[in-house]
Amino acid sequence: MRHFKNLVRPYLVWSFLIIVIPLFLIFMYAVTTNGNSLINIQFTLDNFKRFFSDETFPKVVSRSLWIAVLTTVVCFLLGYPMAYFISKTNGKRKGLLVMLVTIPMWINMLVRTYALMGILSDNGLLNSILGVLGLPPVQIMYTDMAVMLGMVYDFLPFMVLQVYGSLEKMDASLLEAAADLGADGVKTFLKVVFPLSIPGVLSGITLVFLPAVSSFFIPKLLGGGQYFLVGNLIENQFITVGEWNFGSAISMIMAIIMMLMMMAVRKVEIHNQGGKEE
Repeated sequence: MRHFKNLVRPYLVWSFLIIVIPLFLIFMYAVTTNGNSLINIQFTLDNFKRFFSDETFPKVVSRSLWIAVLTTVVCFLLGYPMAYFISKTNGKRKGLLVMLVTIPMWINMLVRTYALMGILSDNGLLNSILGVLGLPPVQIMYTDMAVMLGMVYDFLPFMVLQVYGSLEKMDASLLEAAADLGADGVKTFLKVVFPLSIPGVLSGITLVFLPAVSSFFIPKLLGGGQYFLVGNLIENQFITVGEWNFGSAISMIMAIIMMLMMMAVRKVEIHNQGGKEE
């Protein structure tokens, strides 16, 4: 037991340094008017009042939540069939397909986004292919579609891998039992496969939704600065405007919203498992 505690201590120290202290600093900036100095600090809720009194900021948050929901839905609709197909593949092909899904994750997300810019730009690969086929060029860059494509492209592997993990751990005897009881393929999927894969679906939803709602460089690069989400708003307050107090208040509001959503997802998962939260 003592050996186990010795192994845990470095992790606790590291977590305190990179999680607890930054969160405390963000909280202090959010509830003060002079967070950049230790002198004359005044506690206030004006930063939060400012956020809700100006209709522009809640609209940015609602737009961010909406694009994150759309991204999550599209990733689910694309990722679940992919994960199901991979789980049904036998032999070495399964490992190859999993590797093809994970290869993009080996590359930095910013580099992948720049690569997508090269594909979707006016003189990029997509329009070059359309020109060879005799089709007119399309204008995708700096549009809502470009932002959505970037989000789905970067976060789709998270959904696929989580769903695949749940499907792969499924007991094959359950499928055989459903077939013995007369269930066809559709009923087996709806009554057995999908319910048992819900934990993976919920994990995938969490891993896609949370980074999508707070992403700032994808809409900045693919939206050309015209598509302003909450991540861009926070970055703008810290980097451009220099209002760390107000930026921290927005960060705290988004943190609360995301924690509430994670709690809701956890409640659904517990209800699906038919148990109670410990």
